[in-house]
Amino acid sequence: MSSWRSLLLRIGDKCPDYGTSSDFKEHIETCFGVIRRELEHSSDDILPFLLQCAEQLPHKIPLYGTLVGLLNLENEDFVKQMVETTQANFQDALDFGNCDMIRILMRFLTVMMCSKVLQPSSLVVVFETLLSSASTTLDEEKGNPSWQARGDFYVSCILSCLPWGGSELVEQVPEEIECVMVGIEAYLSIRRHNSDTGLSFFEDDDESGSGVVEKDFLEDLWGRIQVLSSNGWKVDSVPRPHLSFEAQLVAGKSHEFGPINAPEQPEPLSEVSGVLYGKQKHNAELKYPQRIRRLNIFPASKTEDMQPIDRFIVEEYLLDVLLFLNGCRKECASFMVGLPVPFRYDYLMAETIFSQLLLLPLPPFKPIYYTLVIMDLCKALPGAFPGVVAGAVRALFEKIADLDMECQTRLILWFSHHLSNFQFIWPWEEWAFVLDLPKWAPQRVFVQEVLEREVRLSYWDKVKQSIENAPALEELLPPKGSPNFIYSIEDGRERTEQHALSAELNNKVKGRQTAREIISWVEESVFPNHGWDVVLKVVVHTLLDIGSKSFTHLITVLERYGQVFARICPDHDKQVMLIAEVGSYWKNNAQMTAVAIDRMMGYRLISNLAIVRWVFSPANVEQFHTSDRPWEVLRNAIGKTYNRISDLRNEISSLKKSVVSAEAAAAKAKAELDAAESKLSLVDGEPVLGDNPVKLKRLKANAEKAKEEEVSVHESLEAKEALLARALDENEALFLSLYKNFSNVLMERLPDPSRARTLRELKSIQADEMTVDLDESSVMEVDNESRRPNKSQSNGGKDSNIYNVGEKEQWCLSTLGYVKAFARQYASEIWAHIEKLDADVLTENVHPLFKKAVYSGLSRPVNDVSSG
Repeated sequence: MSSWRSLLLRIGDKCPDYGTSSDFKEHIETCFGVIRRELEHSSDDILPFLLQCAEQLPHKIPLYGTLVGLLNLENEDFVKQMVETTQANFQDALDFGNCDMIRILMRFLTVMMCSKVLQPSSLVVVFETLLSSASTTLDEEKGNPSWQARGDFYVSCILSCLPWGGSELVEQVPEEIECVMVGIEAYLSIRRHNSDTGLSFFEDDDESGSGVVEKDFLEDLWGRIQVLSSNGWKVDSVPRPHLSFEAQLVAGKSHEFGPINAPEQPEPLSEVSGVLYGKQKHNAELKYPQRIRRLNIFPASKTEDMQPIDRFIVEEYLLDVLLFLNGCRKECASFMVGLPVPFRYDYLMAETIFSQLLLLPLPPFKPIYYTLVIMDLCKALPGAFPGVVAGAVRALFEKIADLDMECQTRLILWFSHHLSNFQFIWPWEEWAFVLDLPKWAPQRVFVQEVLEREVRLSYWDKVKQSIENAPALEELLPPKGSPNFIYSIEDGRERTEQHALSAELNNKVKGRQTAREIISWVEESVFPNHGWDVVLKVVVHTLLDIGSKSFTHLITVLERYGQVFARICPDHDKQVMLIAEVGSYWKNNAQMTAVAIDRMMGYRLISNLAIVRWVFSPANVEQFHTSDRPWEVLRNAIGKTYNRISDLRNEISSLKKSVVSAEAAAAKAKAELDAAESKLSLVDGEPVLGDNPVKLKRLKANAEKAKEEEVSVHESLEAKEALLARALDENEALFLSLYKNFSNVLMERLPDPSRARTLRELKSIQADEMTVDLDESSVMEVDNESRRPNKSQSNGGKDSNIYNVGEKEQWCLSTLGYVKAFARQYASEIWAHIEKLDADVLTENVHPLFKKAVYSGLSRPVNDVSSG
């Protein structure tokens, strides 16, 4: 890397490029000296690279802004071009809805204003343009209030610029910035409070019972800015290097920022409809998502003491580093521990990373990324961060009973993977008390599932060794994982006719007989004499046993003999029984059960509807609150269905572009041929219609070939569109089946709505019954006002081996949690079929808690619950 590139990239870092100095002023002077010399012959390279640095290392924007200010003193044309390029990039970001680029370029503009590169009035015009657009969006006649997410985003961008330049704006254009602040206050007064409880980390967040409505993200940011304003705009966490060069920068020419145009307002709602409003609100929130939902893990006594605005700024820094360095984990960890702030922020860093890992409905990146970042931070800060992470795990474990089901699953997967990278070391004796809790207590289930996932990442004996400080926890380890082959003769079992059939099938496979030959044998020799039930058991157990040595063996068996399964199980009823036999064979190994069923679905040997029916079979339903086994299979089935649809949509999008290209190529070839055919040419001195015959022949061949390609692409597009239409119909059937099954099993178990209108009341049913039974002398502590167990007891905990939620109630809580999780994760697909779901499933007869869980997952307005 050339020296000027390296200096730009590493400005502000402790690195060899800047010697031993860590002073921002010296870094800027050194970098400026080199860049100034290079401008003469490398300006075309420097401009895009400098902009790229500012865009992708935004925590260094004050340094880059000051550098641009100094360059403005030397080369006004270069900086003018930079301002124009920034304006063009900003307009593109607005047009395409690139939220991160809009937010970061606004910060860059603010810092350039501080460095006298940009006129303050130009920045205010940008603010006013976005604020005007946001306010119009909320107007029911001119805008579309369901798109409030876009207005909120624009206003949050304006507010988030103020820590970087509020002081200068108030000093230089006080009246203009005051008008902006009044406009924001007016916007806040007419917008809807954002209460998306379906996206809360904890189930109790929407039932706090205090009557106090928590601020949403925008209201909270406004409050932080108000505090900042009253403190004279003093911010510890934002470097202000331009002040060191103020005497020089004041001589620079401030440039105008070209006009920008906010995107067109979304079409107004054509009718007053809760469904239409909900669909558009969902689309708006997909395009303009809330960047962070704060996860307050630690008590205030443990977290760093910082001003409200500093917390927001450090979160911004951390999120930006996670966003732009997601492909460079070592660099990511290095930048995260070296932010330009004068205070410690280890606890805030942990909370921010966990808030992203557990963010609902989906984290910005795959969970494995956050696993690696946490691992690297533990190695980068060995004396501090491992303890902070351990504290976060303990705090989340204490609250696990209230943690969202999707978040619980992610936490289990992360924690087991994290421990596998640190030799499975954990003080398990702290959690040995879970053995005294009932089998359905969430803390006990959490420990059980973590141990099961650890076994997958290592081996049974290794995990057993890791819990030697709490040997009793061996009870929660999964079985050793060996297959349950019912035709094994190793245990001295009596050989039956079925054993002989299994051995015969085994020999046929070893003899490389084809699937067709085995189907013939089954249909001619086995089925007539023994019946279908025996055929199913023999075929499934024998073929799975042949494929049991490894994943590769399983895949090979399914590829070679999948048609045998397809032939004996052609319909849903038989496929459900097939899945049951797979579960029976792998009953000691949840991972292989999930893998085998997933692969069978991949080869279309079993349908997703059959998997749903199997998951809701009585044996599995009884495990809903004590094991992840059925849920993992269900997640895989729905995920695979969704991925097929996503792949088809991507292929169709690509084919549509190919159609346009093919049509253009065919039209061009036809035009060339027509031009040649209509051209007059001389042959033996006589005028003849048509070009050179050789050329005509070539053009005709080209035109025919281009037309064939156009037809071929059109046919491919039609075929894919037909497949997508079929897949969408199957998807509708899948979600209808899923939610009908959910509704049926919940209606059987949920108490009467008069006894359980909220999750809190559902949790307290057992406690109330115990209170009545034990009278006032009850050993259990019950809050007299809410008739609810106190928090430590309802969650379990090492100080209290009591879990006061009954098994039936816990089953309902867990299942409702999954109802919400699936609705939330696949909201886009479900909204497409919502009218059918409303008519067939979410009727007036369903339990209000079930309907509320679905609506909450879809972020559907709560008032729709009562209206049905």
